[in-house]
Amino acid sequence: QVQVVESGGGSVQPGGSLRLSCAASGSGFSNDRMGWYRQTLGKERQLVATLTSGGRTNYGDSVKGRFTISRDNARNTVYLQMNSLKPEDTAVYYCKAVEAGSLIAYWGQGTQVTVSS
Repeated sequence: QVQVVESGGGSVQPGGSLRLSCAASGSGFSNDRMGWYRQTLGKERQLVATLTSGGRTNYGDSVKGRFTISRDNARNTVYLQMNSLKPEDTAVYYCKAVEAGSLIAYWGQGTQVTVSS
């Protein structure tokens, strides 16, 4: 059984920063890629950032230049450094881990990020 656990969400004022962490664990699990998505009420889940095991990144247009994704491959952990946060960044942030080989996707339970003055 693969578990994906996020941490680091919270409340921050506009212009502030937060760092999210996500760890994927399970017997024999190794990841092909991991990433972050976000969702607000009534809207579809959207891409924030992904990072492959080979180091290739992909960012959503709205976060380019402000957010940075990084990872610790040995620990199947991915991080999201969020700077210059805006109220429109408010959402539940979900971590996704894609298993190498099977390409099965596993999701975390989500962590709330609120940007408000």
